[in-house]
Amino acid sequence: MTSQFGPSYVRAIAPYIAGRPISEVAREFSLDETTIVKLASNENPLGMPASAKRAIALAIEELGRYPDSNGFELKAALSERYGVPPDWITLGNGSNDILEMAAHAFVEKEQSIVYSQYSFAVYALATQGLGARAIVVPAVAYGHDIDAMLAAIDDDTRLVFVANPNNPTGTFIDGPTLDAFIAKVPRHVAIVLDEAYTEYLPADKRYDSIDWVRRYPNLLVSRTFSKAFGLAGLRVGFAIAQPELTDLLNRLRQPFNVNSLAQAAAVAALKDEAFLEESAAVNARGYRRLTEAFDKLGLEYVPSHGNFVMVRVGSDDGAGARVNLDLLKQGVIVRPVGNYGLPQWLRVTIGLPAENEAFIAALEKTLATV
Repeated sequence: MTSQFGPSYVRAIAPYIAGRPISEVAREFSLDETTIVKLASNENPLGMPASAKRAIALAIEELGRYPDSNGFELKAALSERYGVPPDWITLGNGSNDILEMAAHAFVEKEQSIVYSQYSFAVYALATQGLGARAIVVPAVAYGHDIDAMLAAIDDDTRLVFVANPNNPTGTFIDGPTLDAFIAKVPRHVAIVLDEAYTEYLPADKRYDSIDWVRRYPNLLVSRTFSKAFGLAGLRVGFAIAQPELTDLLNRLRQPFNVNSLAQAAAVAALKDEAFLEESAAVNARGYRRLTEAFDKLGLEYVPSHGNFVMVRVGSDDGAGARVNLDLLKQGVIVRPVGNYGLPQWLRVTIGLPAENEAFIAALEKTLATV
């Protein structure tokens, strides 16, 4: 039956599919929740830093009042860390909120948005939700083809999404290449540089995207506290851009979109350098362990610069779903990526050592029997 409500471009949207929660898998497969390993949603396996927990405990007393809608303390902390004025910062209910706001702020219905094949699903959702036209540029080696993306910009293009590192594939664009790309994008086209995983990059891969914001008035850098900072359940993201862009975002931003506990925890986590360093170290060791196992099993994987690895688990289009189901039955939750057009692959979040070993053992058993 065809719905009489809503525009056709909204009805055509396939809703975002999140990683399955532990409780749901436990119910479905009659498993003990305490034995389940979740490596599906790119969460920090260390959990929330103790500094953030302490900040939350103090903030609880004020929960009878609305949050600071302007996020003064969090913006001040971000301003100090990144060396930009507070009015260059927009807070979001996770970085998804920032991505959606950017699409609505910069693009009109039937104008176009450029993004890469195999890039974050929210780019497509934001585009469809506007009734905008998607220009999806074929990937190269599962990553962004920057030259082709530049060539794809049309007369009606108003926004380009770039994820670096990219989710779900983990690919990375080096700083000089990305800088050269941004310099060539027409100034009336906004660029959202989605850096959700930037804190996991080693020192030799880092570049100064905040300096680029100072040079390019059409650039918006989007980041999140959900990954390396360990605050996924609190939903805190932020954008850094020049005021012409942030002013538009703040006209659309929902009042009180970042709650009081989230703001307090984010301020504390932002200052917790020791936790960030430990998160990066745990991730690097886990990446080596997983990729060593994939090499031993003869499995193809995409070299990753995030806190996850995408691995090919079969040669037919049913492979990803088949292996994923068997892993679920063993109490291991990973992420099938068939909705990205990659039905032979799974994305695996890097966990703690014991979690990684549980996944490897389950995968070996699955590949031997399924």
